[in-house]
Amino acid sequence: MGYWCGQKAIGIPYAFHCGCVGVRKVARDIDRKLRLTVALLGTVTRKDLATAFHKVNSATSFDVGRADKWLQGRAQPRQLQIYDDWAKVLDIKKPGRWIADSDIDTFLQEIAARHGRDPAALMRRVEESGSPSTRPAPGLNLAGTYVCYSPAWSPYFRGKLVRGEMTIATATGRLAAAYVEALPTGLMKLEGSGTLSKNDLRFDVRDLTGMAQLVTFCLFPPTPPASVLGGLMFGTTLIGPDAQPSVSRVVMVRLPSPDSGLDALDAYLPEQASIAKDLVSLGLRLDDLAATERCLDEFMNGGSSRFDQVTVGSYRALIDLFDRAWLNARYDPAPRSHEA
Repeated sequence: MGYWCGQKAIGIPYAFHCGCVGVRKVARDIDRKLRLTVALLGTVTRKDLATAFHKVNSATSFDVGRADKWLQGRAQPRQLQIYDDWAKVLDIKKPGRWIADSDIDTFLQEIAARHGRDPAALMRRVEESGSPSTRPAPGLNLAGTYVCYSPAWSPYFRGKLVRGEMTIATATGRLAAAYVEALPTGLMKLEGSGTLSKNDLRFDVRDLTGMAQLVTFCLFPPTPPASVLGGLMFGTTLIGPDAQPSVSRVVMVRLPSPDSGLDALDAYLPEQASIAKDLVSLGLRLDDLAATERCLDEFMNGGSSRFDQVTVGSYRALIDLFDRAWLNARYDPAPRSHEA
């Protein structure tokens, strides 16, 4: 976890820092908040938006080049001062970190109330304008229900495949996602948004019940008709004695019906289970089960390990080594000579 000016932060760490102690926390919906700011101000170009920031602080580090990435959701401002400048641009009596922390609905209601604007009208302007990161290519419709297969991260289910459900919606002008797994400990539901670029399709989904589970999907750029998505997923183990950083391959197959009932099916498939046969049981028509199984196996396993996980022991060995080195240097600062 990160720290906010020396005090431990609650929640997911920020990805920017303040002037005293480095802070690492993921700010929320920055691209959409910036587009709402554009709609509120009536600005047209990135340059107009940058000008608004320079009016409130001539030394602001807000610039057009980085604003392009922020508006596309490919990066976030990393300095707290930019968020403080942003609060001045919006003329709200809130600190900059409130802009980073607040959810999109709270942010919308605050700026609309402050300036006497209709929240729904502001949001419509944002949705109608769209953005390069959420506007799909012609003929590409990602909306639908996908069954997802990936290796189990939990040490209690090592060697098994996990079956999950990803629902993608585009009705609001953006990519909204919900990922569900029916685990032995209960239903895990993660929600978030997606970013589509020429290089990848990315989803960041998190647990909204307070367990702070966060999973990122980094997928190949989809092509019409988007019958399948594939790539990598990143996160930490949920069922196990330790939260271990993990990465694995994942394949997502679009189902013919949204009523798959996946949230009622056990997430963990039996050992040596056939993904092809599982797809058939979910209503997908496959002409050649053997060929399908070979293709899926090649994607999940071909060329390299389909799964990587940092072991607790190796990480604790690093802690022991470098903690001792750091403490020794602090209390015994004289450099030591080392013979070759």
